[in-house]
Amino acid sequence: METIIARQPIFNFNRRLFAYELLYRGVKNLSLINIGGERATTSLLTGAFLTEGLQKISNNKPCFINFTEELLLTDIVGNFSKNKIIIEILEDVRPTDEVINACKKIKKEGYILALDDFIFHQKLSPLIELADIIKFDIQLTPVNTIHKALHYLSRYDIELLAEKVETHEEFQKAVKLGFTYFQGYFFAKPEVIRIKELETSHLHLLTLIAEISKKETSMSKLTQIITADVSLSYKLLRYINSAYFYLIKRVESITHAITYLGEDEIRRFVTLVAISELASKRPREIIRLVTIRAKFCEQLGLHSGWLTNPDELFLLGLFSLLDAMLESPIEIILEKVPVSDEIKQALIFQTGPLAPFLKTVVHYEKGQHESYLQTLQQLDINTKDIHKLYLDATAYADNLAAL
Repeated sequence: METIIARQPIFNFNRRLFAYELLYRGVKNLSLINIGGERATTSLLTGAFLTEGLQKISNNKPCFINFTEELLLTDIVGNFSKNKIIIEILEDVRPTDEVINACKKIKKEGYILALDDFIFHQKLSPLIELADIIKFDIQLTPVNTIHKALHYLSRYDIELLAEKVETHEEFQKAVKLGFTYFQGYFFAKPEVIRIKELETSHLHLLTLIAEISKKETSMSKLTQIITADVSLSYKLLRYINSAYFYLIKRVESITHAITYLGEDEIRRFVTLVAISELASKRPREIIRLVTIRAKFCEQLGLHSGWLTNPDELFLLGLFSLLDAMLESPIEIILEKVPVSDEIKQALIFQTGPLAPFLKTVVHYEKGQHESYLQTLQQLDINTKDIHKLYLDATAYADNLAAL
């Protein structure tokens, strides 16, 4: 799903960037009609902060985010750093006791509060007392109305923001009136940013992979995870009873299967199943390819003269096509999975101690004979072994594909 947001810069009177305002512009191929303020803000927060990352969206500048009355009464603000968002209270928010108490709590926690499209009314006094910034639409608000409002606001320690500034004359007028911040087409038009979000089901599977990958996850926890998932349990029993293991007696209990395979193999199995689910809408060959890569990387590690962790190499191969599976940048995906820095270096930058293993696998896939012989020599692996290692990896992948 692709979320579309607009980002408009906000400057100080020296025309230096102070912050951005982020505005929800909907989802690709869907109309904005019937999308409420709560949905718009929560989608924007999810897309801008949780999916894409603040560094890419605003270069760590604070972001003005529109908050409806309903959202102010929730605890959603607490999920985001006080240094990253400025709570912009919409003009139609009623200053009820509940809203004022919620704003006091937000203010006490250190967040900056801004009032949007301000038009003075006595009933707004409780919100004015809490506000740090007040925004005026200088296109819609008559100058005499602004003067009266500014006279009243002069008793408060509040900074003023002029929005809809479209000409140099309007900018100069706002400066003379005492405005501190400025926003509008005179400075920059809103920039459209498209964010490719991970589906909820994908996030669930990445969370599962993250839990399985944790060293502190015990065997009892692994058993609990598998037995709680009917699909995982079914596939595990099919896997353990497949021809790959040549078992004399059929295994019929999850506990027996887990005990037989051992902790490392169980972790890999669950991760493989989760990866398969992540790529369920992709050609099945991509699952087979990453499974081969995973096993191939692991086997190269076992035969290498380097001191490496085979489990890490298995994950390296398994994650090597995550960006293609999820149509999302690999660095964003890896933020949600607690993998080692070495895996991140290899996947994102193609550097670090694990990179030569993945390069060997890719070179071998492409039939780049000289290239993979060179990396094999670098890894201190006997060139005679590579064909057998690859065949073993394909047998492993074919067995899993039959589940």
